[in-house]
Amino acid sequence: MLALLVGTACFFMTRWLPGDLATRIAAGRYGYDLVGNDAADAVRAELGLDQPAWLALLRWWGDLLRLDLGTSLVTGQSIWREVAHQLGATLDLAVTTLVMAAALGLPLGVAAGLRAGGWLDRLTVVLAVVLRATPPFLLSVLLMLAVAVQLGMLPVAGDDHGGSVLLPALTLALGLAAGLARITRGAVRAAVGSPAFEFARTKGLSDRQALLRHGLRPAAVPVVAYLGVQAVLLVEGAVVVETLFAWPGIGHALVHAVFGRDIPMIQGTALCMGLLFVVFNLLVDAACLLLDPRRRMEGDAS
Repeated sequence: MLALLVGTACFFMTRWLPGDLATRIAAGRYGYDLVGNDAADAVRAELGLDQPAWLALLRWWGDLLRLDLGTSLVTGQSIWREVAHQLGATLDLAVTTLVMAAALGLPLGVAAGLRAGGWLDRLTVVLAVVLRATPPFLLSVLLMLAVAVQLGMLPVAGDDHGGSVLLPALTLALGLAAGLARITRGAVRAAVGSPAFEFARTKGLSDRQALLRHGLRPAAVPVVAYLGVQAVLLVEGAVVVETLFAWPGIGHALVHAVFGRDIPMIQGTALCMGLLFVVFNLLVDAACLLLDPRRRMEGDAS
């Protein structure tokens, strides 16, 4: 049902976009400088774009029932093959971003939570406000100029170099790490204020030992939930960053498909994003249940 709704919505939204559909597809194939009326008419006849829209929609519904997403109107390649390649690139970017954000945000959050009100706690507030308020495109340009152009440490764009993923991942990770530090700080503060932590401290354990033994699991629940939501946003919302860095992910492909009016590709990428949203939410719920047995007990009681 999700696939049907997402695909149908994408179909109608693409059809309602301004401009001639055949001309846009021909431009995506041959380039805008080489497109004329003859090329547009040939594409219109080849793809049956002069037929009623409801007929094309019924044909796509039938292909979807056979798990066939069709072929790209621009490249002629299988949608399954192209989406699989693009999704792999997006997941590489998302995983690298999460690792960077966790390496930066978790230690800051734990330290700020154990020393609430200190200079580090106030610093994380400032970083969270500044980085979360900075638009991704502006942060991307600043990092390009500073890290790639001035320092020459990483490639500016593309995926030809082994470190090409680091700069776009860092762009996404900075804002995520700032928010993660504040979520971790709040979770650690709640764990530190719990009776179990206080009892551990009376037994002679240090703050670090008491947190590891008695506060880590309850503090991890909101952190995992936050990372799960952000992972969905990374997969579905990194369109700007992927486009600026020419990273061949699913967001970058979606932008090109919209410009080229490649309806099957738009439907395929949007469908993939919708399914990922469901899968990530299920994984996050399962992880939270494993970390917090009280949720399982509440579910059994109800």
